[in-house]
Amino acid sequence: MITAALAALFVAASSSATQCYADDQEACSAEYAAERANGESLLQTQAQTAQAQALANARDNPVTMKYVKVEPEGAGKCPDKWSVKRLQYKKCNMVRCVTPLKDLPLACNRSIDVVLLLDGSGSLGKKGWEAEIKAAQLFTDAFARSGKGNMAVILYSGPKTWSGVSKCTGKSKTAVDPEACGIKMVTHFTEDIKKVRQLITGLEWPKGSTLTSLALMTAKTELALGRREAKANVIVITDGRPLSYRKTAVASRQLRKSARLVWVPVSKHAPLKYIKKWATRRWQENVVRVKNFEELGTPSVVTHIIADICPQEDPKMEIGRPALT
Repeated sequence: MITAALAALFVAASSSATQCYADDQEACSAEYAAERANGESLLQTQAQTAQAQALANARDNPVTMKYVKVEPEGAGKCPDKWSVKRLQYKKCNMVRCVTPLKDLPLACNRSIDVVLLLDGSGSLGKKGWEAEIKAAQLFTDAFARSGKGNMAVILYSGPKTWSGVSKCTGKSKTAVDPEACGIKMVTHFTEDIKKVRQLITGLEWPKGSTLTSLALMTAKTELALGRREAKANVIVITDGRPLSYRKTAVASRQLRKSARLVWVPVSKHAPLKYIKKWATRRWQENVVRVKNFEELGTPSVVTHIIADICPQEDPKMEIGRPALT
């Protein structure tokens, strides 16, 4: 557009110059110079206007520039770190541990921190509650002989009304007492395992609901009081379904970032399908399934748990490509 306007001005100036040439040479030259100056001035003004408009458009519609930091290599896709295409396992130590005494579980001789969560819901029944207390006592016996254990115990159930559940799950504007929500801190971390056993023996069955998610978050808070150099483990004994599957899954995911999460589901009513997802990977090593309450109160169940969380040696992970054949 600017070029066309300038060309028109030069054509007009040329015609004027031709007309002036016939009359007066000096007047023609002066008029031609004036027309040329006017054309250049107009061209400069239009260029400045166009530049100002371009700057305004750039300011109103900024363009984001992205720079390549690392050039792509190849056209393949990498499987996820948990994909079976890159993560594989092989069986080892598939023989049950031999205990010196039949009435006592396998002893743990390693320095580990354990938070034990005991289910106090009404679905347990009297026999189930007694079997759970017996299992908890046997679990403390596994650490009493070594003197290296550091244990905390949480008894959890839940409110008996839905209004109470709502208050305990973050819908209350005022602070709620954890014990009002069925969460009882039996003992914080302590190395006095004999005292822990006595406290477990003296527990009363609360017969509440099953607010598992709140119990898991309480355990996560307790981990801050543990030993820095010791590996943390959270053991959850339960017989049934939690009040909220979604909140239990979220709480499990948060807890797994700080500790190993082991589940001990009892009876066929426990949601095993979901518990496998809530436990630390691999679930085969972190879910100890118990058929009934009679089996829960036996040393073999505790021995199974101890064998998982307290191995004599940490397995070495081999990283590398298989040999080509």
